[in-house]
Amino acid sequence: MSRGPEGYDAGPYVPEGAGLRALRDAAAGCQGCPLYREATQTVFGAGDTSARMLLVGEQPGDQEDRQGRPFVGPAGGVLDRALGEAGIDPGGTYVTNAVKHFKFEPAQRGKRRIHKAPDLKEIRACRPWLAEELRLVAPEVVVALGATAGKALFGSSFRVGKQRGLALPLPALDGSGEGEGTLVATIHPSAVLRADDEERAAMYAGLVADLKVAARLLG
Repeated sequence: MSRGPEGYDAGPYVPEGAGLRALRDAAAGCQGCPLYREATQTVFGAGDTSARMLLVGEQPGDQEDRQGRPFVGPAGGVLDRALGEAGIDPGGTYVTNAVKHFKFEPAQRGKRRIHKAPDLKEIRACRPWLAEELRLVAPEVVVALGATAGKALFGSSFRVGKQRGLALPLPALDGSGEGEGTLVATIHPSAVLRADDEERAAMYAGLVADLKVAARLLG
């Protein structure tokens, strides 16, 4: 198996049988796809390592890339508020992203970095890290936040508009069938921030409603 971006596979960088701390350390040196070249750093998952609920987002944003932690930017604020309204303690969850490096393009003027969605090759390349996080945290419920997270877990046929808010069997990321646990998909919190004034309240309410489905699964 080839190493580096030509292989589009983080697998060779994942230490076998490692715990989360060792995985985080190893991920810092991942060059499994070209995104590592421009990103500031790898942004690994964080939170309660024995959490019953694990939330998967898309990729780090600008603030996450700078600080090295997931969901510390504006979308993270929306997520924490929505979790609280759904009756879920944000501190009792584990949060991560399907892709661990920030993908962006520079603005034509100024220093702003404009988010770009990861493509399928980049999502697949980073899947070994997500698979290990799921294995080690072993959550009862996984929440997929947005289309990229859904595609990382279900494959390219996933459509968040069709599958959101449903309790679905969690697929095994090695392709062997069903994994252990239940998956609920919803929109990414950044979609709420991007919505216009007329749509924002409805989109946020939908996010909270989907998270309430996930909360009920925990009993």
